[in-house]
Amino acid sequence: MADYLYAMASTEEERGLCLLEMRCLLGADGRYNLIGSREEVEPGRSPFIKNRIRVLLESDELAELAELAGAGVELDGRTFKVSAIDNDDPEEQGRFDYTLKRELEREVGFRIRGRAEMRSPELEFGFARFGGRWLFGELERGNTDWMKHRDQPRQYSTALSNRVARSIVNIAVPRRAGVRAIDPCCGIGTVLLEAMSLGVDIVGRDVNPLAVLGARENLAYYGYGSPSSVTLGDMREVEERYDVAIIDMPYNLCSVLSDSEKTEMMRSARRFASRAVVVTIEEMDSFIREAGFEIRDRCAVNKGNRFSRQVLVCE
Repeated sequence: MADYLYAMASTEEERGLCLLEMRCLLGADGRYNLIGSREEVEPGRSPFIKNRIRVLLESDELAELAELAGAGVELDGRTFKVSAIDNDDPEEQGRFDYTLKRELEREVGFRIRGRAEMRSPELEFGFARFGGRWLFGELERGNTDWMKHRDQPRQYSTALSNRVARSIVNIAVPRRAGVRAIDPCCGIGTVLLEAMSLGVDIVGRDVNPLAVLGARENLAYYGYGSPSSVTLGDMREVEERYDVAIIDMPYNLCSVLSDSEKTEMMRSARRFASRAVVVTIEEMDSFIREAGFEIRDRCAVNKGNRFSRQVLVCE
């Protein structure tokens, strides 16, 4: 069984992005809202992780799980709360209405010796039906501190949202230790901002001097990076090697690329990075493969009825 149980929440438009991120972060796929994994990922890292249970106990029956919790949970004088987590998989029968949810929480909580506190507990536990069994453990809820980045001083209408950018960073850099990343078409720096807030070692570059100034201003506003973190120049001139490149292909009336320019961009990326995550609203498969990359995974992210972005994981 899984060491951790993650509860996800996403819109239908971003469902594919959510699942792609989980495949990269957790090494697991899922059709519904719960995903089990042996990987430990802090819930606040992903915009889609609602909460996480560190699994301590499991049982076929809830009554037995409650007994195990009563015998095994040590509070050391701290207050606690127990929460039932829904499973949307109809085969699990693990989704509960309000009344049943409170009854199940009482059934488990009453077995734990200590003082319950519903509003501000010092410890929170969760349990859920998953994989045909009941799982119980320490519950940690995700935070949305990253949402403050939506107020960045420099904005651009076609830029990635902070939510999508954060997810793409996690797809590109699921393991941060020792990884050097580059965003060679960084625009106003939305990807850079999310990456730096997650502790990713990343630099940015752009051919547009106004974009470079905007990216620097956005990073400085939140206390990240330095002027040297974002340089002015064409990605085809990058000489250093990086582990991964995040490339949001330029698109607007002033950034129409020819086929030869797309090919050159992908060949440049292949030269300075062994892995790339490409975001595009145009077909890029042939240019990516021509450059020597293989597309390992992908998803679509829709933006209303206006257009659809493709996110391509390339190695």
